[in-house]
Amino acid sequence: MHRRVLPALALICAAGLAATACSDPTAGDATGADDAGQTAVNPTARLDGVKLTMWTAQNTVNAPRQVIDAFEKATGAEVDTQAIPDLYEQNVPTKLASGDRPDLMFWQPSISTLPFVQPRQNLLTLDGEPWVSELGDTEKSLGVIDGKRYAAIVTSPAMLGVYYNKDVFRQAGIAEKDFPRSYDELLALGHQVADKTDAAAFYEAGGDKWPLQWQMQVQLTDLDRQWWADLNAGRKKWTDPVVVGAIKKYKDKLLDAGLAQKNYRTGTFTGQADALWKGEAGMVLNVTSFQSQLQAKYSTAEIDKRIGWFPVANSSATGLYSPDQTNGVVAFKTGDEKRQDAARQFLAFWLGPDYPDYIKAMKIPSVQPSVPTPGGLPETSKAQVEALPKAIGVFQAKAIVAPDTHLYLADMIFGKKSPQQVAQAIQDQFAQVAKAQGAPGF
Repeated sequence: MHRRVLPALALICAAGLAATACSDPTAGDATGADDAGQTAVNPTARLDGVKLTMWTAQNTVNAPRQVIDAFEKATGAEVDTQAIPDLYEQNVPTKLASGDRPDLMFWQPSISTLPFVQPRQNLLTLDGEPWVSELGDTEKSLGVIDGKRYAAIVTSPAMLGVYYNKDVFRQAGIAEKDFPRSYDELLALGHQVADKTDAAAFYEAGGDKWPLQWQMQVQLTDLDRQWWADLNAGRKKWTDPVVVGAIKKYKDKLLDAGLAQKNYRTGTFTGQADALWKGEAGMVLNVTSFQSQLQAKYSTAEIDKRIGWFPVANSSATGLYSPDQTNGVVAFKTGDEKRQDAARQFLAFWLGPDYPDYIKAMKIPSVQPSVPTPGGLPETSKAQVEALPKAIGVFQAKAIVAPDTHLYLADMIFGKKSPQQVAQAIQDQFAQVAKAQGAPGF
């Protein structure tokens, strides 16, 4: 699934609505059975007569189907999935504010999105659950707010990197030893493609907007933990010269330099896949949902023959990880201890005895080093699995608010904003939402 972020006003509304939901008597800390220290749960214990509800986005309603079917068969419980209309991240807090809540729910486990369901008031804490210690290091870093775990990590975060057409690279004389170790080297590689082949160096999707953020994101990977801490405390701003410089380099050195396809202002996500597959573009910088798009149309053998992948950051050959809503599952305080215990059991089953079957059915990498990733995945997927342990989080995993960067970059490519104005719009939204959330420093 691609990276979706909410408009500023929607986020502010969501924060306010979720806060009002905390007055619901089932939302407080008095429900009990929500802190770490639970007795060990038997994942396959009988739960006859217990019915759980699980909220999903419309396009992920089938994602938990395998585990639900297996859990129902093993325990006798019933799990009812309910698809929430788009925009999922906006409508969920609204439903919570009305007093409605599920037992379980897909939710993005990042510090920029997890807070919008008011985890301290609304969610069961999951520290100490047996599956936590089985997660990989990157996955362990997700789903935690203020030192407490609120989300089970069931799939690996999306990986951001460069998909390339092998035939185009061969025509351009680019071998694996030439793969870039910095963003500047990536741009140089783009010129090599543009100069020596008929393909565009990159395919940019200005029509769909959301993929526009990635070229900027890759350039922010040298910012250290303290910089992000200062940003989150209001001491640094998105108008910092390093951010403006990243936006300007994207505009001047890639778009204006002719390294994107001619219709980059109206290009689409599906158009990216088609253009890369046909060799009309040499490279696409995008997340794992791009890979899913390829796998839905072509076999592993076909992908391995035509498409490759490599990681890149601003000054290293390092990938980036990007959390999305299918990575995390949260369990709600409902006031019904029997259902709360059953929700914990469902997660223990998912990340316990069923996990090998789940990832095999889904054809996805494992979040548990002790459980092998299924065979038969394309080499591009294997490369991403290999890159994940050293990957750097995108800003959605570092900033307390994920601004609508892509919308302001879209304004830029249509000549409505300068790079400085893009940075200012990002900062204005960031500060507005952070203030609505009650973040210190705003």
